[in-house]
Amino acid sequence: MLKINCPFCGPRTEDEFTCGGQSHIARPVTPAEVSDQQWADYLYQRINPKGVHYERWRHTFGCRQWFNVARDTVSHEIYAVYQMGEPKPSITEKGV
Repeated sequence: MLKINCPFCGPRTEDEFTCGGQSHIARPVTPAEVSDQQWADYLYQRINPKGVHYERWRHTFGCRQWFNVARDTVSHEIYAVYQMGEPKPSITEKGV
């Protein structure tokens, strides 16, 4: 089980959280002007890397706040936890 350090509440176990998928996905600035393919890519295409992955998480059974997590999808090691709106940290697979 993961132990996630909520930036608002501190360390908690994974069962208090909900993963919201890949983070740092930018909505098209002018949605009416993008093609159907570009819109479909924005809505449905996500990366699924082996290694470092940037994800959105919500502390569902706590403060209910959203935040970002940089996590290794192989070892499940959490490299960074940071608030929404902050830039993603530069992380290699051996750590920060």
